[in-house]
Amino acid sequence: MGTHVAIRHHTEYRFNRSVVIHPHLLRLRPAPHCRTPILAYKLTVEPAEHFLHWYQDPFANYQGRLVFPKPARALSVEVEVVADLTVLDPFDFFVEDFAETWPFTYPHAIAKELWPYRECANAGPLFSAYLQRVPKDTQNTVEFLVALNQNLQKAIDYGVRLEPGVQTCEETLERRMGSCRDTAWLLVELLRHLGFASRFVSGYLVQLAADEIPLHGPAGPSKDFTDLHAWAEVYLPGAGWVGLDPTSGLFAGEGHIPLACTPQPRAAAPIVGSSYARIWCTGGLQLA
Repeated sequence: MGTHVAIRHHTEYRFNRSVVIHPHLLRLRPAPHCRTPILAYKLTVEPAEHFLHWYQDPFANYQGRLVFPKPARALSVEVEVVADLTVLDPFDFFVEDFAETWPFTYPHAIAKELWPYRECANAGPLFSAYLQRVPKDTQNTVEFLVALNQNLQKAIDYGVRLEPGVQTCEETLERRMGSCRDTAWLLVELLRHLGFASRFVSGYLVQLAADEIPLHGPAGPSKDFTDLHAWAEVYLPGAGWVGLDPTSGLFAGEGHIPLACTPQPRAAAPIVGSSYARIWCTGGLQLA
């Protein structure tokens, strides 16, 4: 049995008068393919008078549609998740023989199914230059992905960015800095240009402080931590979707809880909606 953690994620919008709240979409429920066992899930929405319908989008993510029949002065969404952080080996998978070395080609049938995750954006000069520096010699596929992920983590500094949206690959490479969603999207594009099918992931990241300081390697976080996070997933024949986190340079483990996995970042936003009013938004995410 692993460590049980409780995540409480609260988002609140306050209006300066009663307003009509248009339908909202929520992507705040652990994805069906989440490897971390989810023991409990609760969603609380205010105003209490609302309609909620859960369904799966074209990419199999859970998506909730909220409809509010009456005007209100505030909108509050609170998610509570209890997860079992049983240790997962991120390399516990097998790869088909033909894909054990890179470069490889997806079989025609699979390539057709993966088309939305292989569509590449136009490469700018900085992106093209970075791509050219990636070794193209034949090598073990998993080792190649490990190196690609770690090199990107070293090349791009992490920074908190409050502006909405995702930077273009050129912006991230020019600034040599980006939020988790910026480096995740950069990695997705790198993987696609290198022939891999890849997708953008939005979810929760849980990191627990170690009980003892390790004798070797990094010490890890000094205190328990959780936040909304973004990373990438690559499709490996025989293994399926495998997570890579360019913010840390590591493969995704038990602390990565995916909420939405999509070909484009805009389709993975946790909350989408609108209303007629000036708003103030307060939010928080914590381990309980």
